Amino acid sequence: MCAPSVIAAALAGMSRRDALHFAAGVVAGVACAACSAGSCAATDGPPSDPPPKGPPTAKRTIAADQVQDLTHTLSPAFPIWPGNEPIRVTNKGTFAKTGFYSNRWDVGEHHGTHLDAPAHCSASGATAERVDAGSLIAPAAVIDIRERVKANADAAVTVDDLIAWEKTHGRLPKGCAVGLLSGWDAKAGDAKAFLGTDATNTLHFPGFSKAAAEFLATERDVAGLLVDTLSIDVGATPEFAVHKVWLGAGKWAVECVANLGKIPPSGATVFVGAPKVQGASGGPTRVLALWG
Repeated sequence: MCAPSVIAAALAGMSRRDALHFAAGVVAGVACAACSAGSCAATDGPPSDPPPKGPPTAKRTIAADQVQDLTHTLSPAFPIWPGNEPIRVTNKGTFAKTGFYSNRWDVGEHHGTHLDAPAHCSASGATAERVDAGSLIAPAAVIDIRERVKANADAAVTVDDLIAWEKTHGRLPKGCAVGLLSGWDAKAGDAKAFLGTDATNTLHFPGFSKAAAEFLATERDVAGLLVDTLSIDVGATPEFAVHKVWLGAGKWAVECVANLGKIPPSGATVFVGAPKVQGASGGPTRVLALWG
């Protein structure tokens, strides 16, 4: 059997589909080895005695030294797009009174760390429950524009930024999720700062440029976008061009992501726990990154 470091090295160069095939082969090989060692019942005789019972052994099905939560805690205080209502949490039972603790949530689909399904901005786009599950497990490619954002709140990821990332890390992996790291998540405790509202009520925060979205949608095999701001478009956009290009191409996005600066620019895998509600245009989402 291969050592974990050998398996990790092999998986590093594979697409997600190839990696799954490789993992299946490893499992099959282990099963065959167990049978050859006498742990399986003979095919031409009575079955062997069952193995002695004992406490189950905890096993990690995915090897990863690091796990990072990329999700903000959602509460009524979390910033929300102007004109929308924040989450309302109503207690429906306490352990002392009913023996169970439970709450009712009243929440809009696009609040907190949340998914934008294609249907959010495309009449023919998939609703949340129809987003391909395989696309929600994706290699992460993090584009760091924090230095530019310090001087310009309306900074956007450009095609040049994507090409520069590829010069350092190689071509964007098939089926990846491209993340915008602007450092904006640090402002989430201050709604006015997070929205970047100016005296004219115009919003200001970073996003993707239309050209970058078109490049990723047509020139690369990218599953989704992750942004640490309120929108994949820059805040001051008048037309939401990136939403139209990206979601119109049948892709998903997650907005209001946290902690992108704590994961490597390349080499992590993100797991997007998208909501599965019939007809939903999106919804609050748990996002995790694993690597190492």
